[in-house]
Amino acid sequence: MRHGGQILIQALRTNGVTRVFSVPGESFLAALDGLYDSGIANIVCRHEGGAALMAEAAGKLTGRPGICFVTRGPGATNASAGVHVARQDSTPMILFVGQIARGDTDREAFQEVDYRAMFAPLAKWVAQIDATDRIAEYVARAFHVATSGRPGPVVLALPEDMLSGRADIADLPAARPPLAEVGPGAATAIVDALRGAGRPLVVAGGSLWSQRAADDLARFAQAWDLPVAVPFRRQDHMDNRLPHYVGDLGIGMNPALGAALREADVILSLGSRLGDTLTAGYALMDPVRPHARVIHVHPDPDELGTLWRADPGLAADPRAVVAALADTAPQPGAWGEWRARLRANYQDWQVPRPTPGSVRLEQVVDWLARNLPDDAIVTNGAGNYAAFLHRYFRWRQYGTQLAPTSGSMGYGLPSAISASLAHPDRTVVCLAGDGCIQMTVNELSTAAQYGATPIVLVCNNGRYGTIRMHQERHFPGRVSGTDLFNPDFTALVRAYGGHGELVEGDEDFAPAFERARLSGRLSVIELRLDPEALTPGATLTQTREAAQKATG
Repeated sequence: MRHGGQILIQALRTNGVTRVFSVPGESFLAALDGLYDSGIANIVCRHEGGAALMAEAAGKLTGRPGICFVTRGPGATNASAGVHVARQDSTPMILFVGQIARGDTDREAFQEVDYRAMFAPLAKWVAQIDATDRIAEYVARAFHVATSGRPGPVVLALPEDMLSGRADIADLPAARPPLAEVGPGAATAIVDALRGAGRPLVVAGGSLWSQRAADDLARFAQAWDLPVAVPFRRQDHMDNRLPHYVGDLGIGMNPALGAALREADVILSLGSRLGDTLTAGYALMDPVRPHARVIHVHPDPDELGTLWRADPGLAADPRAVVAALADTAPQPGAWGEWRARLRANYQDWQVPRPTPGSVRLEQVVDWLARNLPDDAIVTNGAGNYAAFLHRYFRWRQYGTQLAPTSGSMGYGLPSAISASLAHPDRTVVCLAGDGCIQMTVNELSTAAQYGATPIVLVCNNGRYGTIRMHQERHFPGRVSGTDLFNPDFTALVRAYGGHGELVEGDEDFAPAFERARLSGRLSVIELRLDPEALTPGATLTQTREAAQKATG
């Protein structure tokens, strides 16, 4: 006879879980007891939002569900931000939430929440386990749902009396992924559609990807001389140095690439939904007035036909599809000049444009692109600072970009901690704005406790830069609610036993980064930026004056 916590943790072990992220609560004490001698590392975080983001990042890195435990009520509501990221980013994740005793349901008991109602719009599946002897069944299903089709988050509520109850029940085997073979007819249909193209564009997106898929895509693109773009924050799907990579579509995209999306007559989407961010709010591709033939490969059959008429459509794992395409006989069409033009536009976009100030983000990011190891993991959250990273960094390997396609602030630091714990032998760099990092800055404590050693670059311009940009565009000169008071970030990391430096000139960044790397400790480098440097393409004053001129 085992208690529910032991049954639950053994189910996690069976499914290959080696690390979970949590904030402890009395509602799941039995699960904590199950973890005690399980061999599974329990990374105890400072806030449930940080714990959920770390678990989501673990799902991104491994392709297997990241695991998070939080308590009922406030714990669950705090963690919901991470569930939202996992949903929009198509990341496999399982959130276990402590719950009130079953006998107190519907009495508005202490911290009672109906999790099925709360998480229904956010998760792929939400359930409550009401029988101790069914725990293994629910966990097996959770792993399957989180990884099947379009991956995503699952939420399981654990009533405390169910979890502490005992049962004599056998463990179930680990969930196994379905076969992913793609028939020869599918690859033939895709290449037949490509042959008729005059201006084809491949868009490689989604979360189902691997280094092998990146290599297969490179072989296919080279053999067929195809231009390849990626959606927002999926830049590690293909080596950016290759001549067939033409840039990223989405927020802050190269306008020339946006124009190419509008010009393309055949679009091969490998895993991407081709949604509003990628299409600039459907301005570049209009579902009502389609201008291009869309060959759509997506793991979720329900996605095919939702926005675009797929011609053809294939419900399949894009990794298997690109492997099949890489083995097709090379038959490049007459679009070499088109591909070369798109690549030239990308290379021009890569040339740093000077911005105001003694520390310029374009120079920092360019230095990182030239000096970081190919396998360095780079993370970020949301803010105008990220536009510099997207524009000027060059990803070379899959699994080296951790960033929320949902645009969630505060993501960079927790994901960097998760990456550093998973890969202590690799360089992990987090870029965060001064507003972004303060969403989750308390997780510096978690990093220090468990020995995570990311190098965190805090881009300090004293404001919520993205909101200020929109504010100046719509209400120029009327500044409201976007200025920040910041701590001494370098002193803060030193208080946790880490390494901290302040950089106030371009020439000081490289030696500061090297000292941080050699320290072998959690590090924060604060970059003191000029508030005028609003975006990679316009200063604050230029943005305001353009808006004033437009409004008369």
